[in-house]
Amino acid sequence: MSESRTTAVHRVEFDVDWPPGHVACYLLDGPEPVLVDAGMPEDPEDDHDRERTLREGLAAAGVEPADVAHLVVTHPHVDHLGQVPTVIAAGDPTVYAPAGIRERFAGGAEALADRVERNARAAGIEGGALEEAVGMAVRSLERDRELLPPPAVDRWVVPGEPLDVGGHTFEPTHTPGHQADHLVYRTDLDGESVLLAGDAAMEPFRAVAIHDGLDDGVFEAFDAYYAALDRLAALDVDRVHPGHGAVHRRFAEVVARDRRSLDRRLDGVERALDEGVRTVAGVADRVAGDRPVRYLLPEAYAAVAHLASVGRATATVEDGVRQYEPVG
Repeated sequence: MSESRTTAVHRVEFDVDWPPGHVACYLLDGPEPVLVDAGMPEDPEDDHDRERTLREGLAAAGVEPADVAHLVVTHPHVDHLGQVPTVIAAGDPTVYAPAGIRERFAGGAEALADRVERNARAAGIEGGALEEAVGMAVRSLERDRELLPPPAVDRWVVPGEPLDVGGHTFEPTHTPGHQADHLVYRTDLDGESVLLAGDAAMEPFRAVAIHDGLDDGVFEAFDAYYAALDRLAALDVDRVHPGHGAVHRRFAEVVARDRRSLDRRLDGVERALDEGVRTVAGVADRVAGDRPVRYLLPEAYAAVAHLASVGRATATVEDGVRQYEPVG
């Protein structure tokens, strides 16, 4: 298929229980239909039929799951991998996924649990919260590699190496921070530069810095996020197709806003230290507000670690727990 032909990009939305209430994947139509991400999996605890959502969304574009010739993954989060098994079972798509996932999925759950427990204890997390943090990390790893079995991946995508995907040239850029392996894919469609963005450059909000969860990558998450924003800012993009929020044309503005948002998070964490908060767990409680703290814990941890790494905070260890103090 030639990129000079008109190519429609069809959006398929799945309902989710967090703002803004949906997650989207995208179908590029043509002789070799391309699906970027795959929405939510089934959940026995709710009444959403996610496979039906996918089938109906594809049908609106005149496509069935068996017709999908190429399946491209932006990052290994459950709301982007959910219907990968449906597409693979229905046909024989060529599957593309970020190369970093291969090593991540090859790791053992027991070793991951040990690292997360060590980092969580050092953050001042204990009791049921500690058990929850370790359990979430292990369940996430096991669930995600079940949804995206490594043997099913045909092409491990290396950032910076263009891909021919169904006649389209996809340019993958590494954009960690929200997730350590996250890639965005820039392509030219009908004379416009289009970004298939996953959870980057979303108009409603900046994606939280989950990065590596409470695994060892938590200490580099803010550096990684800033580097990702630098790479995004260097791209020429007319239109963004994000995983959450509407399709938009405010790419440069949104990238700049996300940078300011990271800056504000660091400033807020520094203020918490100025006010006497000393542990990551305490900082996380402060920044979470009325939101569940488990979703803000990796970002709080990463923010404190970044402040220490750039000389805006100092760190000591007391009884196995890191204690942070502001500088100046």
